[in-house]
Amino acid sequence: MCQLCQHPGWGGAPPRTWGPQRTACAERRLPEHDEAPAFLLECDREVLGALQRHLALYKIRRKVTVEPRPELRVWAVLPRAPEEAGGAAPLREQAEGATILTRDPRTARMGWRLLTQDEGLALVPGGRLGDLRDYHRHRYQHGVPEGIHDLPPGVALPLESNLAFMNGVSFTKGCYIGQELTARTHHVGVIRKRLFPVRISGPLPAGGITPGTSVLTESGQAAGKYRAGQGDVGLALLRSEKIKGPLHIRTSESGQLALTASVPDWWPTATK
Repeated sequence: MCQLCQHPGWGGAPPRTWGPQRTACAERRLPEHDEAPAFLLECDREVLGALQRHLALYKIRRKVTVEPRPELRVWAVLPRAPEEAGGAAPLREQAEGATILTRDPRTARMGWRLLTQDEGLALVPGGRLGDLRDYHRHRYQHGVPEGIHDLPPGVALPLESNLAFMNGVSFTKGCYIGQELTARTHHVGVIRKRLFPVRISGPLPAGGITPGTSVLTESGQAAGKYRAGQGDVGLALLRSEKIKGPLHIRTSESGQLALTASVPDWWPTATK
């Protein structure tokens, strides 16, 4: 049985191409028939306008149309158990209506992405309607960043954010902003900090953990910074050599909360 969560914070636009520096986006190519090639670009709704302007700026004199598709609803179809993630797509045959179901390109742990004008639950037999918080908790537990809060523009680096593990960086396509630094870091093979999934133990402050809060080792040395999260799960940019020891963060109430980092099981073995 799968769980469906509608993602109201995302919008779609069909551009011709996109660059790996746009870390808050995901691209899908539509099936080609007699019409011109088309793409759907899923992005954080907060950057939809900026992204449209950016694409319009760089299409030069190409005959490319970039437009929003507000009629499409974006659903996350999450597997109820890890073994379901590699199974067949759980989609009921549709006689009418535009429906696209594709595996989430980031990792099998995120299941499928469903784009439709209809109610998603009716298309997935045995599915259960979940809350958007279920979706965010699921991806934080599996260490999957998404959107400008997890991947702030101008701050998040692609390799430190593990985008190379999630089909988010190409080392053969160019050129794009930050390509030289990204390629050099990749070929040198030294990435000292990464975005790790974390779990926080102890009573949380009423307002949650402030993004950018320092993560400290047992002796008080800096290990990294908390990036974003929901409740007791989230993401933190940490030095890889520090994650096995006891970690903690200090709250505004002068308290101290234990923080445990983990390595996702879907990461390449060489990084663990």
